[in-house]
Amino acid sequence: MSSTEELSGRVGVAPACRAFEVPRSSFYDRRHQRENPRKPIQRPKSTRALTPEERSAVLEVAHSEKYVDKSPAEICATLLDEDTYLCSERTMYRILSSHDEIRERRNQRRHPVYKKPELLATGPNQVWSWDITKLKGPVKWTYYYLYVILDIYSRYVPGWVLAPRESTALAKRLISDSCEKQRIESGQLIVHADRGPSMTSKGVAQLLADLGATKSHSRPHVSNDNPFSESQFKTMKYRPDFPQRFGSQEDALTFCRPFFDWYNTQHRHSGIALLTPEDVHYGRGNDILSARHKQLLVAYSQHTERFVNGPPKLRTLPQGVWINPPDLKTDSQQEVV
Repeated sequence: MSSTEELSGRVGVAPACRAFEVPRSSFYDRRHQRENPRKPIQRPKSTRALTPEERSAVLEVAHSEKYVDKSPAEICATLLDEDTYLCSERTMYRILSSHDEIRERRNQRRHPVYKKPELLATGPNQVWSWDITKLKGPVKWTYYYLYVILDIYSRYVPGWVLAPRESTALAKRLISDSCEKQRIESGQLIVHADRGPSMTSKGVAQLLADLGATKSHSRPHVSNDNPFSESQFKTMKYRPDFPQRFGSQEDALTFCRPFFDWYNTQHRHSGIALLTPEDVHYGRGNDILSARHKQLLVAYSQHTERFVNGPPKLRTLPQGVWINPPDLKTDSQQEVV
């Protein structure tokens, strides 16, 4: 008896289904199938079916050294080139499926299973995300490479640099200078990035080890593992004054300098209670939110009727910011089972 049905005998079907997040229709359907089992349909054997000896011959060929790492399509085509026909490609698939051999048969490299990064920042300078984006140059196929480090808790940019090419040495200098500017101590910081050549280079890995920082990487081809840097680049590229192309590197620098000053000191970010990244990064956020709340309370006392949802509530900063928060729902379901 399933856990849902066992609980339904004590508290009723509806509460039991809600507790296990099972639709009641599925519950009744499974109960009906159990009480009224359906007899398997006996289909007549086709006159076109292969004999047991012919099926064994097909399996023997598929298991041979010549064909063991080839797909049924390749096996059938090769046999036809050798003036041999055993069965159709679909029949060979059915025979292999009946022996649980429908899988990748070719002898090839298997990609490792990458663990999903789960990173938590409860304050500034705990987790940094960094990435590189291309800015289009004056003509086609010319780019300038913008390196940006972002604190995921405060959304503050502690360092950035623009270069005509991607360089490990430049990435090392940017990370080192940013850590020195922010007075990062050993064991304090996690530095997260995707799997670009500069991010996974031995030079950057050795630098992080020397600084006592922990390195973290996104899974291959998963942009959601680095969402904060991607969001910051979108904010920049969707600005009204962002040009389609930059005439020169100096032209790109002329845009980037005021942009990052605006982003850090004036941009009110929705993810941090509409505070600026600089206010949150340097610990002024709670005081500003308290002052806002006091002003709202004064307005509430003067015009209570205008606050239809009741007294204003004090907004607070997030207690923690995640890259890939753990799926608590899945964990709880696994524990129940």
